[in-house]
Amino acid sequence: MRWGLLMVLWLAGTFAFAQESMLRAEFRREGERVSDACKDFAFKTVPGCAIELFTDHPLHIAAGSMPPQNGFGVGAAFVADKNTKSWRLTWDVDAVGSTNGSWRAGGYMKMIHTPMIQIKPIIPTTGGTPQPSPERRAEQSKLTVHPYTVFNLYAQSISLNKLYFFGLGNDSPLAGQSVFGMTQTIVGANVIKPVYEWPAITKLKLALLGEVNGRFVNLRGDPGQSVPSIETLYTNATAPGLASQPGFVQLGEGIRIEPVFGDHFQLNYLGNFQQFFAPSSSDNSFLRWTVDLNHTFYLYGYTESAPKNTDTNGPDECAPGGEKCPEVSHSRNLNGSIGVRLLLSESINSATSAVPFYFQQTLGGSDIDGAMALGSYQDYRFRAPNLLLLQESFEHSIWGPFGLKFMIDQGRVAVTRGDLGFDHLRHSFAAGLTLRAGGFPMVSLMFAWGGPEGHHNIFNMNTSLLGGSSRPSLY
Repeated sequence: MRWGLLMVLWLAGTFAFAQESMLRAEFRREGERVSDACKDFAFKTVPGCAIELFTDHPLHIAAGSMPPQNGFGVGAAFVADKNTKSWRLTWDVDAVGSTNGSWRAGGYMKMIHTPMIQIKPIIPTTGGTPQPSPERRAEQSKLTVHPYTVFNLYAQSISLNKLYFFGLGNDSPLAGQSVFGMTQTIVGANVIKPVYEWPAITKLKLALLGEVNGRFVNLRGDPGQSVPSIETLYTNATAPGLASQPGFVQLGEGIRIEPVFGDHFQLNYLGNFQQFFAPSSSDNSFLRWTVDLNHTFYLYGYTESAPKNTDTNGPDECAPGGEKCPEVSHSRNLNGSIGVRLLLSESINSATSAVPFYFQQTLGGSDIDGAMALGSYQDYRFRAPNLLLLQESFEHSIWGPFGLKFMIDQGRVAVTRGDLGFDHLRHSFAAGLTLRAGGFPMVSLMFAWGGPEGHHNIFNMNTSLLGGSSRPSLY
């Protein structure tokens, strides 16, 4: 933890030195806003005061759920930005800790290319061809913003004191539960390059994705828990990667397609191919491809009471360029959606190599990134190199920022790709409340049931502000 906090303080000091005069003004204005919002101790001032304390810039309280079983993290976040003629630069530095001793610290930089391009006016024609109106010609002569290309640079460390391992495969026994701790440091960069927009009919958006990361993992046993420590039940043969954890160079390429059909139907398709290379140990290198197909039908047309996560804001930002974050909405407008998702992920390794278990995706409760799947089972319940998940969801507003959500999951994992299929799927149901309030992180409280192993209550507060991008995945 000492290393992570020193990294955060160093990054914050670097940013502060580079923009000292600007930051003084920003801190002064933030102090004035906080003073105005929190000066009167009364019930009606609590929401406004909380908005300033948890979302304002350049410094605010950072809060959110740590990965399952590791508590709720609270800390501080620092945000700074700078605009140039063709670029918007933002910096996010944050650190949080939880009551069980787990922590996360990181620095995130975005470089957003915002070139302005001139659209030539239509030249009036002669003859029988209709001429565009003066208003139309003036509109087409305006400067317009080209779709953003986003570059991300980041360094993040996370230390988790309680993670579960039940063995590998779809039939791993509940009695095989063990516990371990993990520290993972990720240093890397990625790029999101929009290459095509087709506004006619589908409003198609196509983007190419690329990434390069260094991943450094350190595992540890935990004999002080109520379940056995991992090394007492498993070996490197039954839990690949348990004996040693080499450094990995991880590359990735992908494509994202986001068609919108009218005001009611939206698709979000992602295809991704990753390569994990361990230079010091070829026994741990592997490849992984993922297809994630999301379909959303909006019952009353596409509306949003609060912004969704975007590519152009940092994880601690809920509005671009230091603008004021959206306020908590008390709208009585109806919002409702039906979602269907198919997630398929497979890993490829040689006959002499194995996928480290700590990089394998999981189903059950919530995974290490906080995504809920097969919620009625325990967190991290099923783990393997190959995964199939089907999710159906229904979400509807109740009042203002509060909503009701219902989910149905079917999924399975497989040690070998040949065993992955639509038979022997595990299933689960979940229902609960959601809260999307202004720029605050999204909150969900779900009750899950339906599997043979009982039920599960799941509370989650997203680690990013609404409107902010997500942090690097731990897989």
